Amino acid sequence: MSSKSSLLKVILLGDGGVGKSSLMNRYVSNKFDTHLFHTIGVEFLNKELEVDGRLVTLQIWDTAGQERFRSLRTPFYRGSDCCLLTFSVDDSQSFLNLNHWRKEFAYYADVREPESFPFVILGNKVDVTERQVTTEEAQRWCHENGGHPYFETSAKNAINVAEAFEEVVRSVLASEDRPEHMLPSDTVDLCRKPRSRTRCC
Repeated sequence: MSSKSSLLKVILLGDGGVGKSSLMNRYVSNKFDTHLFHTIGVEFLNKELEVDGRLVTLQIWDTAGQERFRSLRTPFYRGSDCCLLTFSVDDSQSFLNLNHWRKEFAYYADVREPESFPFVILGNKVDVTERQVTTEEAQRWCHENGGHPYFETSAKNAINVAEAFEEVVRSVLASEDRPEHMLPSDTVDLCRKPRSRTRCC
């Protein structure tokens, strides 16, 4: 096992109120706050972990889902290694809006082939008693939009949260065409830009 850790930048996207902040806080600090306020702008936390013998530092960015914060969140999409598209299983509109979030991320992050980019889809709040989105509907959406991994989570009850973030690492490491995004953990560049594809003679 290598002692050198890699830094992966991960973005949480989805409508306001679907539980993005709760998922991040549950994973990083194993805490859940029922009175957590909506994110204003952008926040991030770091989490070190080992997946399949690989040391990784996840830099997890939680972005505000409200439209009025669009100008604050979009500059942070560039340089992302993975995107967690999140909806709430008790909110069908948040599920329908996955396409919007996927397109927005692909545009501002300059992702030319969204089908091959490592998205991971989260259906949060499976602890609720009444659902508006079935597991089959969510799995069908993932299949029709590139075969992205899908996890049903509960930040409140800590269901599948750690497993989902571990899948993020595996999805990124399996992306053979994105080695330029692997950085040493002692280098933190919060505003990375993709390398230029033009070459000079």
